[in-house]
Amino acid sequence: MKTLHFDCFAGISGDMTLGALVDLGIDPQVLRQELGKLGIAGWQVLFHRDQRGGISGTHGVVELSPQTHQDFHDDEHHHHGEHRSWKDIRHLIVHSRISEGAKKRALDIFGRIAEAEAQVHGFPVDAVTFHEVGALDSIIDIVGVAICLDILKPDRITCGEIELGGGTVTCAHGTLPVPAPATLILVKGLPVKTGGFNTEMTTPTGAAILAASVDEAVQNRRFIEIKTGYGIGNRKLDKPNVLRLSLREEDLSQAGVGYLELSREQPWKTEDLVLIEANIDDMSGEALGFLMERLFEAGALDVTCSPCVMKKSRPGTIVSVLSSPARLDSLRRTLFQGSSTIGFRETLVHRLSLEREEGLVQGPFGEARQKTVFFEGKPLRSKIEYEDRARIAREQGISLEAAEGLIQEGRTN
Repeated sequence: MKTLHFDCFAGISGDMTLGALVDLGIDPQVLRQELGKLGIAGWQVLFHRDQRGGISGTHGVVELSPQTHQDFHDDEHHHHGEHRSWKDIRHLIVHSRISEGAKKRALDIFGRIAEAEAQVHGFPVDAVTFHEVGALDSIIDIVGVAICLDILKPDRITCGEIELGGGTVTCAHGTLPVPAPATLILVKGLPVKTGGFNTEMTTPTGAAILAASVDEAVQNRRFIEIKTGYGIGNRKLDKPNVLRLSLREEDLSQAGVGYLELSREQPWKTEDLVLIEANIDDMSGEALGFLMERLFEAGALDVTCSPCVMKKSRPGTIVSVLSSPARLDSLRRTLFQGSSTIGFRETLVHRLSLEREEGLVQGPFGEARQKTVFFEGKPLRSKIEYEDRARIAREQGISLEAAEGLIQEGRTN
């Protein structure tokens, strides 16, 4: 079985991965031709031999034209600058002419970064705006890696222990300790270590490449080495700043026990959230409705009220609040200050959800907002927002169900 192994003893970044894949044998000219199918201008990717700590390898560099704010187009917008939304980048990749395999992996890598950023900042995923990762050179790095892996087509991808580094890192959100918050989320479930270097060694881009690609984290294996490639990093340190990739032939029937088997074919996103629950028996229905509004304003992802029977057989209500870790304190304050509860429970939960996208449906009735749910990158079902269905139902004197049908058909009575 042909295995591609990531040896991240000095961390990993997007440009190091791109350099290592070219060093492993990917034709740079073929890569450039495939990247050209993205349909964006203002860049070139160069590869040259270099060394760190006496280890020779390939250094990949993405150079931008003097018009560094050159960006990509879609049917409705012309975007400028270094900040791009996940929706913009997804549109760019989906509508490009790169191979389907490369598209899928590039979308997976970017999608994981978007989910991590959303978790860190408490935003919906589609509201995430990329900073460093949204820059054109990072788009080329990530899509380039996806193209290379699609060309190489290993049967499986593995990694060993990943060096995250140490010290601090300066990014768009200020100076933060290493690892950066998004990096820490992205490497969840993978074997990592810190302190080998006093600087950031694994970037969010590098972590996302591993998160989207690695099938198994391994410790000991028997294998036949076919070829080795080294990607040269930008830093000149007292230890080699390189990424090593090994193309191996493995007999898995003779393999030892690895660190962890990882499934990478899930068509849904997963996230760790917190469920807050309070039992309340002395608030009116109106007061509970107002509390629900305040909880949503404070950043709750979901709020529900369920009837229950409390001590002394008194009827009560269980107020359940779903929150990202970043919004917990705001929601705790809202519960204590806006309800009669004197205490509540918090439980860690794991939520699985499908990707969704908001759009507009045009017709004689005006505009109606529509949410579409995707499964494995394909539309699964769509639904018109309640407020728009209700408006059209009132205007036409019909039911909500009939209004939905009229909107979908793009016509009214």
